[in-house]
Amino acid sequence: MSSTATEVLVVGGGQAGIAMSEHLGNHGVPHIVVERDRVAERWRTSRWDSLVANGPAWHDRFPNLEFRCDPDAFPTKDEVAAYLTEYAEKIDAPIRSGVEVTSVTKNPGEPGFRAVTSEGTIDARYVVAATGPFQKPVIPPVVPGSAPVHQIHSDAYRNARQLPEGGVLVIGAGSSGVQIADELRRSGREVHLAVGPHDRPPRSYRGRDFVWWLGVLNKWEAATPPQGAEHVTIAVSGAHGGHTVDFRDLAEDGITLVGSAETYEDGKIRFAPDLGQNIAQGDANYLSLLREADAYVERNGLELPGEPEAHRLRPDPECVTNPLPGLDLAEAGVASIVWATGFTQDYSWLKVDAFDEKGRPRHRRGISSEPGVFFLGLPWQSRRGSSFIWGVWHDAGFLADHIMIRRSYRAYEPAGAPATA
Repeated sequence: MSSTATEVLVVGGGQAGIAMSEHLGNHGVPHIVVERDRVAERWRTSRWDSLVANGPAWHDRFPNLEFRCDPDAFPTKDEVAAYLTEYAEKIDAPIRSGVEVTSVTKNPGEPGFRAVTSEGTIDARYVVAATGPFQKPVIPPVVPGSAPVHQIHSDAYRNARQLPEGGVLVIGAGSSGVQIADELRRSGREVHLAVGPHDRPPRSYRGRDFVWWLGVLNKWEAATPPQGAEHVTIAVSGAHGGHTVDFRDLAEDGITLVGSAETYEDGKIRFAPDLGQNIAQGDANYLSLLREADAYVERNGLELPGEPEAHRLRPDPECVTNPLPGLDLAEAGVASIVWATGFTQDYSWLKVDAFDEKGRPRHRRGISSEPGVFFLGLPWQSRRGSSFIWGVWHDAGFLADHIMIRRSYRAYEPAGAPATA
């Protein structure tokens, strides 16, 4: 066991930790990045086999290195992991892999913090929690674990062969749920997909990917989500070369759409009567973006080919107009439930006054209520794009600049005055 001192301790060696390391290094700030596994471990081992990024390679990357694939392609999970590893090597990030932080506490009566790790202690003036938003899988308490059906979170799903024979109920209509449901259907499974509230942007429109449209329409810079939409998922996919998610297509391919999972009793699961409303709200989100894009093209005189057919929606399928109120899982042959219901954060190791009564980080743009502690990689940390690779890089720059400001105050000492923290 060892004892080490540094100025900044960065906890987490994924995209957030790497971005933070680059900016600190550019400022010449001594720092250590600790990662309990390998660099980009979640991309390596906590994603299903066929996963690809939801944004094209030209867009969701750090500014100083391109992906080693077609810029318009959607990198595979292995390509993302390789990219982050290469970037860490490129900037010579001082990453210590295989080091788990078990606690961080404020030094009583003196500046800085002490981290207890699996390899000893690290004393640091500042601590950056860069562990990201995907720490603990969330499974709503709907179906008890003792129910006679195989249950798995998307975090543990790898491929269709992993599941027992039989049909599958996928719960969650964001990127993960949609792609997993589609993959399972293509493998020959009978699939039901529970569709909750969601945004549904076009994959591309008038020859431009939706990430481009969000950029030119200034939507990536939105500081807060719309009221009531803090946890709304985005139904978008880079699978099979990228395509607009339309739940009508999934139904046409044989997936049965159902409403949000509501209750379970005696082998039967009931769905909320919200399927039609959720589909309609997703459609409204989709059409709104098309209209804004058209207005932008006209206002700026751009020569982008029109797509009037993109505005025409097909009739809702039977499973939407006459939705199932519930499902007897055994009778329907459903042997598995895949919960694509997201994640929550876990900062149990960070024992400082930086959390609200619900355990959520108290911060402004990553600057926490505990002086000297910072958060990085949070959704909506400063803008809509904060949890993306390019977004976290800019947030890291802001935090590094703030640390430099704090250093300048600490360095100031009036003539004859005692030193301060």
